[in-house]
Amino acid sequence: MKYQIKIEGQNFEVEIDDLHARPVMVLVNGDPVEVWPQNSAPTTAPAADDSKKPALNTPPNNNTVVPPASAPANNTKQVLSPIPGVIVSIGIQPGMEVTYGQELCVLEAMKMKNAIRATRAGRIETIFVTVGQQVNHHDVLMEYAAS
Repeated sequence: MKYQIKIEGQNFEVEIDDLHARPVMVLVNGDPVEVWPQNSAPTTAPAADDSKKPALNTPPNNNTVVPPASAPANNTKQVLSPIPGVIVSIGIQPGMEVTYGQELCVLEAMKMKNAIRATRAGRIETIFVTVGQQVNHHDVLMEYAAS
């Protein structure tokens, strides 16, 4: 699916392949971006006469992404910035073991906070960024230890 999106006067061409994959792989102006959707509560209350309709079974709003039982094989050693932005938090330290889907850091771009998550399990050997640092697309943020 291709979309034309305008954010703060800037146009983006967004192509989404599979909305059910985790992470969702998206092309923004031709550049790949990982998106980790989070569960969200309905934004509007049901109308009064909805009592006759069957109840929808919605997942709880715990804002947690649960990775699939078997993570895809990924031996990539480097964690790259999917988009340019500013590092606003780092949730791990060098030497820590991380699991597939675990939040590593948060990158703010265009006033949106984007969680950068582990694409594989392993031990983070080196962190190359600091909070407040500006990063470019494809900058190396962290590196896994040799497996």
